[in-house]
Amino acid sequence: MSGGVRHLYVHLPFCASRCGYCDFVTVVGLQGQHGAYVTALLAELELEGGVLAAPLESVFLGGGTPTLTAPGELERLLHALPPAEEITVEANPETVTPELAALLRECGVTRVSLGAQSFQPRLLEVLERRARPDDVRRAFWTLRGAGLDNLSLDLIYGIPEQSPCDLDADLDEALALKPEHLSCYELEAKPGTRFTHAHGAELARQAEAMESYFERVVARLTESGYRWYETANFCRSPSLADRRDLRSRHNLAYWRGRDYLGLGIGAVSTIEGQRWRTTPRLARYLAALAAGEQPERELEALPAPVQQSERVLLGLRLDEPLLLDGLDDAVDAEALERLERLGLVERAAGGTLALTERGRFLGGGVTAELLA
Repeated sequence: MSGGVRHLYVHLPFCASRCGYCDFVTVVGLQGQHGAYVTALLAELELEGGVLAAPLESVFLGGGTPTLTAPGELERLLHALPPAEEITVEANPETVTPELAALLRECGVTRVSLGAQSFQPRLLEVLERRARPDDVRRAFWTLRGAGLDNLSLDLIYGIPEQSPCDLDADLDEALALKPEHLSCYELEAKPGTRFTHAHGAELARQAEAMESYFERVVARLTESGYRWYETANFCRSPSLADRRDLRSRHNLAYWRGRDYLGLGIGAVSTIEGQRWRTTPRLARYLAALAAGEQPERELEALPAPVQQSERVLLGLRLDEPLLLDGLDDAVDAEALERLERLGLVERAAGGTLALTERGRFLGGGVTAELLA
């Protein structure tokens, strides 16, 4: 595989505790393993880095809680990663200190994604989040004070016991901070988790309200000047004073079907028609890389029809037209005509396809019908 990959994901799994709804690969405690893990990440980068282009377009440090990583080890990692036009680090509010914010800025981080989730204390307790609303505000302004001028807030809706008024209040609080970017996600609690056992009936009730919550989020944020550029993502529109494109360049790569390399336990890579997921087992990962070996992987071939279907499925999440050149076999022509008559999709000159605003609210249901 040649060095043409321009997007790198790095997984930092360490968390202070595990939220009941979370299904990411995380490790609770084990502070003593941070150094060994960063060493393993850099060894994996040495093994796999030949696929990367220079410079990279994006690097994304996700988790877990990347900012829980011991500061010295986080600094070592950031200094060793290849340069990129956009470097994003996910952060939990309670981990953000002036020292951490300064470290991120000095290490070249250009963007921080702050996991607020809610500004309502009782809802944060339901989600088992440690941060309180004041922690979110303090973290935001601490990052701002360090000179980080591209901040994103994550919000969740459909939380057990959440009301429409709670959602409005969360949007008010988030907008008052004037972040460059907002990600607003439906709560997804996986079956069989302790969260579904504890809140099953209320989750079912909230599921019925999700569509109205979604419409509420879109209306409020677009009225406030944010671009609804992807199903769950919004960025501040350019102004005369700030002409930057504030969309997440890393996530755009996923939605546009670009290749990317993932490092760390549980990380996924998609390169030249192959996808693999690295072992989620920390001990096996550390042992393999300490021995100079590639860690265990779960491999998945991606034949052309699968790649084409994924390109349609992900591309239509965006507000930009999808070029259908080479994707005709993935689209059901009869379904396309029917959905066009219903005003849910539109074709344009140049062979592009896009969901209408009404189609975007129905989202995945429309795209599923389109796929051949």
